[in-house]
Amino acid sequence: MSEKSQSGFIRISEEVVSTIAGLAALDTPGISSMFGGISKDLTNRLRGKTAQKGVSVEVGVSEAAIDLRVIVNYGTEIQKVCLNLQENVCEAVENMTGLRVAEVNVKVEGVAFKLEESESMHRGK
Repeated sequence: MSEKSQSGFIRISEEVVSTIAGLAALDTPGISSMFGGISKDLTNRLRGKTAQKGVSVEVGVSEAAIDLRVIVNYGTEIQKVCLNLQENVCEAVENMTGLRVAEVNVKVEGVAFKLEESESMHRGK
């Protein structure tokens, strides 16, 4: 985004939009992590650039397009989780940057199983 104000130009970088989108994605119920191994717990500790993993952004003069690659939790309704994800990311980016979000594309790269479920399934075999 590049906008002329009375004092000069305001520009919002793709990295900033990417970080906002990544953090909003991780705050969405049903999302386990961003594709690339960044989990909610790790992101809560590190924040910043780690939230950009699994996020691709194109920023124009007044709008942005966002692509997300995510891991969803097993047992969730993937379609519903992804619709909520799109809404959350769109709202966060628009509210924080003033950019209009043209699209939020989601690619589900995997399903995460809870550790206890996974361990009990292995013990039962």
